[in-house]
Amino acid sequence: MKIPKKSLGFYNGRDGQKAFIAYKGKVYDVTELYKDGEHNSCIAGNDLTGVLEMMPHGDEVVSRYPVVGELE
Repeated sequence: MKIPKKSLGFYNGRDGQKAFIAYKGKVYDVTELYKDGEHNSCIAGNDLTGVLEMMPHGDEVVSRYPVVGELE
């Protein structure tokens, strides 16, 4: 499923919505981790590629979560 970047913000993890993030072109469902739409100052509903690349962990952390689509 292709998810337009402008629609990604709908999945912000607030008010009962799922929490999705984009990373390297893929969209992940991180609802389990992003309580109230946030985790370690990262906000769901955004492309976090640049932010996550600066974190001390690698792709293996993001890959634990289900891919729900590709960022359009």
